[in-house]
Amino acid sequence: MEERTIRREQAAVLTLAAHAAGPWHLISRLLNESPSAIGICSGSPSGFETPELLAEALDDVPITSEEIDRNEALIEAATSRGDRVITVLDDDYPANLRMVYDRPPFLFVRGGLLRGRAIAVVGTRSASPEGIEQADRLARGLAEREVTVLSGLAKGIDAAAHRGALAVGGHTVAVMGTGIDRVYPAENADLAEEIVASGGALVSQFWPDNPPTRYRFPMRNRTMSGLALGTVVVEASHTSGARMQARIALEHGKRVFLVRDLVLREAWAQRHVGHPAVTVVDDVNDVLAVLDGLALPSAQLTLA
Repeated sequence: MEERTIRREQAAVLTLAAHAAGPWHLISRLLNESPSAIGICSGSPSGFETPELLAEALDDVPITSEEIDRNEALIEAATSRGDRVITVLDDDYPANLRMVYDRPPFLFVRGGLLRGRAIAVVGTRSASPEGIEQADRLARGLAEREVTVLSGLAKGIDAAAHRGALAVGGHTVAVMGTGIDRVYPAENADLAEEIVASGGALVSQFWPDNPPTRYRFPMRNRTMSGLALGTVVVEASHTSGARMQARIALEHGKRVFLVRDLVLREAWAQRHVGHPAVTVVDDVNDVLAVLDGLALPSAQLTLA
């Protein structure tokens, strides 16, 4: 497929997302059944086994070629800055993420994205000094074993995880709850630049200028879980997004690792103990023992 045709299809995917009537992953389902976003936008899709999905996924506002033109210009501008747009129609869409039911229809990527196996390390923004130290230590240990450390670029545990991986020259990827041009919190802008400069990446499933909102962070957690083989929760209250990511990871069939101190303090974590996909961990060796036992080919996660 010619580059212009690929870019036009990518622009049509973004346009479909802008016309979503429900969760964005329904757009991904549409494209799984009829792999031409332009065909769907034009009202002449082919190959649909469940035509009712069209009405469920899209609003009833007609899609115009001018909208696709604007999104094509957006993709060209992103490319000129060195960013990439990857859609579910593209061969380089992350394989692990493609396997989950609620995969986003597109990603904006700044940097190298994934290399090899990946584990998410997440937790509360209002972390204790002990939690910060533990996140740093876990991330260092994972990075030293060439495991990509995923986190959300937030204050607290997330920032500590990214910095721990960077401290040992490891690979880390920030999965953002904002557009790729809107680092949140702003105080982590330097950290975001350091991640990209080190060979890591910023990843967002939103338009580049999208600001933070309450609903975007749960969407981000789903994508982070999908990209990872498993999620380590360091510190998290019952209202934390990290707790939600643990639940989502189990829905995705991924592994969940709960730090022992978290289990001792939080009732929600205690209730997960005994689940066959949940492991209580004291240090990085406990995570690596499970990860090494999965025996999954690292190519499943490669997208550098």
